[in-house]
Amino acid sequence: MSKAPAVPRFSQVFVIREFRMLWLAQLISVGGNQLARVALAVLVFDRSASAGLAALTYALTLLPELVGGPMLSWLADRYPRRGLMAVCDLVRTGLVAVMAVPGTPLWLLCALVVAVQLVQSPHMAARAALLPTIALGERYLAASAVVNLTAQLGQLAGFAAGGAVVAALGPSQALLVNAGTFTLSAVLTRFGLARRPRPRPSGPAPAGARWSVITGGAGLVRADRRLRLLMAFGAVSGFYACKEGLATPYAETLGEGPAGAGFLLAASPAGAVAGMLVITRWVKPDRALKLLGPLAVASCAVLMLTPVSSGIAVTCVLWAASGLFSAFQLPANAEYSLSVPDSERGKAFGLASASVRVAQGAGISLAGLATAVAPVPHVIAAFGAVGAATSGLLAIRWSRMPPRVADSTGEPVGAPNRLTSRPPDLSKDLE
Repeated sequence: MSKAPAVPRFSQVFVIREFRMLWLAQLISVGGNQLARVALAVLVFDRSASAGLAALTYALTLLPELVGGPMLSWLADRYPRRGLMAVCDLVRTGLVAVMAVPGTPLWLLCALVVAVQLVQSPHMAARAALLPTIALGERYLAASAVVNLTAQLGQLAGFAAGGAVVAALGPSQALLVNAGTFTLSAVLTRFGLARRPRPRPSGPAPAGARWSVITGGAGLVRADRRLRLLMAFGAVSGFYACKEGLATPYAETLGEGPAGAGFLLAASPAGAVAGMLVITRWVKPDRALKLLGPLAVASCAVLMLTPVSSGIAVTCVLWAASGLFSAFQLPANAEYSLSVPDSERGKAFGLASASVRVAQGAGISLAGLATAVAPVPHVIAAFGAVGAATSGLLAIRWSRMPPRVADSTGEPVGAPNRLTSRPPDLSKDLE
């Protein structure tokens, strides 16, 4: 009998020098990104006196991923990933430095913001694809947890410190600091990671396959039932994310002001951080995969209690519990990456990232529209109920999914070359 995988520890990944460099580069760039968002919002508002334009500029730091994810992430499968990450960082350094020039027209600022975020997509895809080759085997889940925790905590710290830094230095100087973080990230990546050749596909690409190289992520997922289910689990976030878009109006219904909305917004990510720590420290990887369905259901179902909450403190507890259960996304993301051949991991990550962003955006938008016909607490409860039902169906299908099988190198066994082979017949999934 084979021994069950042990629970991975953070100490197991921080002893890896390459991971330490990758993590430090991420930490620096995440903090710099949040600083830049605050600085841009202040800069645009100061020059335009338009809250709408300031909000639009902030939105432009988020939306390009919807295009860049599917359309540019293939670069992480075409070029050496270390070099691609360093080049992306240096390009972002130059773009942000131009943004920091006093008197830059607002239209040019907006265009540069879009460009910076588009360049971020292949960088993130390369980092995600490189991680399983740096943290091998059981250590990958712990490494993935550290990356996700760093993103969450880096955003919170960046926003918290961003206002103070912008107030002390001014928007232009704060943008120059952001440019410096990208430069430092490029140096850490270039000299801290080992040189690896570009990923090689399992077979030659047929003639006329250039477009399929770009859109191959969709074909990759469409051809693999396991990947489709894991991506669907990621889209569940669209249901429980609705509460974040309604936090401010919900706080008003409770007689609370902006401070109350802030507490509500902080509850879910705080719960998510706690959930990631629990899963990483005390739940074995195989057990975590079995809990995907129940945790997904719970992350949505707990929101059904929102209308009967007695006050903001109870609601914060409910929303924190939703965030706690949403930590199922951690093993789901790790399993998704490990179920994809290394040569196509970049495309797959880009598609998954974009699909999650679309699901969350759609959920928040639809929830906002629904408040025109129903009270905010009931809208949140309704989204929770639909999300729980959807997650229940996914849980049933996931329970019937056989375990992933990998060869001695960790590559998925039987994964077809999506550039040279036809997708399998998907009609069997409907039986």
